[in-house]
Amino acid sequence: MTKTLGFNNAVPLFCVLALSCSLYAKDDPMKIAMCQIIALDGDREGNFVRIEAAIKVAKQQSADLVCFPETTILGWVNPAAHERAHPIPGRDTERLAGLARKYDVHLCAGLAEKAGEKLYDSAVLMDNQGRILLKHRKMNILTHLMMPPYTAGTEVQVAQTRFGKVGLLICADSFEESICQRMAELKPDLVLIPYGWAAKEDAWPKHGDSLKAVVKKAAEAIDAPVIGTDLVGRISSGPWRGMIYGGLSVAATARGEVIAVGKDRQQDVKVVSLKIKP
Repeated sequence: MTKTLGFNNAVPLFCVLALSCSLYAKDDPMKIAMCQIIALDGDREGNFVRIEAAIKVAKQQSADLVCFPETTILGWVNPAAHERAHPIPGRDTERLAGLARKYDVHLCAGLAEKAGEKLYDSAVLMDNQGRILLKHRKMNILTHLMMPPYTAGTEVQVAQTRFGKVGLLICADSFEESICQRMAELKPDLVLIPYGWAAKEDAWPKHGDSLKAVVKKAAEAIDAPVIGTDLVGRISSGPWRGMIYGGLSVAATARGEVIAVGKDRQQDVKVVSLKIKP
């Protein structure tokens, strides 16, 4: 696994994280954009505006796969999601699929999922035709932070894509050794982890060090590069009301080498080039 290119910081407000993936002895690079955006609790329409704006920037940098944080549409531990979330597939994923087609990108995003009476903290991976390749439901759901809580997922899965085998986890899943081990057994080439990494206002930017440590440890345990995309914003409900999402998203190699860190409490996209060998 070799680090190749450097950073591109020519775009205002955003820098693009791009990973160049060479799989099955192919030389064609794959660029992956990590979009650390401001996501406001309950602001579905505004969050979609910011999602599309980030995709535009990523596409300007020739990104093929664009990644967003945890529960990007309605916000994490937002009890209103019990009433406002949609099924998957459903209206939110249809809108994401439309953006994937419009900009000809693969897309990973975290979002709340309503399934009958249950609410899940989920993430999806879509291809550039808007087809859902993989859905993951968060397993380590921190039930004390919202009432009624999310329902826990039970499965760890990967999807075969044109650029390799990709796995999905969500935030606190990466704390659990058993979950990381289950992912490692599937031998992914790349793991995408949407995060909602929050702490008190005065804990930032130092709190970013703990996110970096978690991503590094997960990458080493799974033996695959990990892309951890964090939110920027504020929790508006529940026991953690007022906690801040500070960004500082992290990309790490399978050896746990940190090759990109997002900006502190700002919209950001960093440019990294990474070769992945089968």
